[in-house]
Amino acid sequence: MTLKLGIYLNSQAPETDDPAAHLRAIIDQVKAAERLGFDSIWAGEHHLTPGFHFLPQLTLLSHLAAYSGDMDLGTNLVLLPLHRPVDIAEQVALIDIACGGRFILTVGQGYRPEEFAAMGSPFEDRLARFVDGIDIIRRLWSEREVDHDGGWYSLEKATVLPGPLQPGGPPIWIGATTDRAIKRAGRIGDAFMATPNADNTEIARQFSVFDEARADAGIDAAPDKGRMLEVHCHANSDEARSRARPHLLTKYAAYASWGLTGSAGDAAKSAEDADGTDAFTSLAHDRFVIGNPDEVVAGLVEQHRDVGLTHLAMRVSWPGSDPTHALECIEIMGSEVLPQVRAELS
Repeated sequence: MTLKLGIYLNSQAPETDDPAAHLRAIIDQVKAAERLGFDSIWAGEHHLTPGFHFLPQLTLLSHLAAYSGDMDLGTNLVLLPLHRPVDIAEQVALIDIACGGRFILTVGQGYRPEEFAAMGSPFEDRLARFVDGIDIIRRLWSEREVDHDGGWYSLEKATVLPGPLQPGGPPIWIGATTDRAIKRAGRIGDAFMATPNADNTEIARQFSVFDEARADAGIDAAPDKGRMLEVHCHANSDEARSRARPHLLTKYAAYASWGLTGSAGDAAKSAEDADGTDAFTSLAHDRFVIGNPDEVVAGLVEQHRDVGLTHLAMRVSWPGSDPTHALECIEIMGSEVLPQVRAELS
């Protein structure tokens, strides 16, 4: 078991930014990641983020499939209760075809009531819709003429055509932050995708919770263990931290204001008062991987050896970041970091 290294694309930008320029910058990053041998690209989902625009996730990934080469494409994550399962099954099936059968569908419940209100989905029903939705999507990818009446969605002889390229459909990974949700992920998901918010010790503990839930349910161990990870690399360590610090503090304060829960929410809350260099260093310790190439190599190797991860979605830029900094980071990592990590873990 080895470590795959992917790039999580920053879909969010200040509303004053040119969205066309933002999209071009993302395409440039994907092209660079493909050329440099990264393993995957990922995109996320949110709606109605005041002061920012957020590029729609599946539309973006479908556009980027043409530039993705042999890389995996993944969602991190689809807020499943906001959507109709048939729609997600159809869209993901087509993107899976477009990317050559390398799609990973990561889903989560969501936690922002305003998103649910805007999408016409009752917030209090999100868990039932989430579980029902996963069941429907799996069946639509593996069966024809599906009948289903789970109380939330009703289907009669439903068939998704075209179906996905991967037999039975892409793997469904689940993102969660509370123990109860992580245990559920172990029972109904193909893998667990951890957040970047908690520190390494907590992430390792969460995977133990996930593994134990699978074992208790008589399910084989998951082949993959994923995590979104905040990463930034520059030849100069101080410059790497200087570039990442203001944007990460703003991002994590936003998570706290949005009501993120669990250990991830606790970490986000700590960012609200972390306005200085020392406070940021404390927040970043054992949580982010930021520094020069040698420091980043050591941090990524630790994610595999000590935390047990097999696939990282590395977020190298954030809302308001200079896109040239993200591209520089990807270039340095592709030319200096990836070869060292792979050699050390081979």
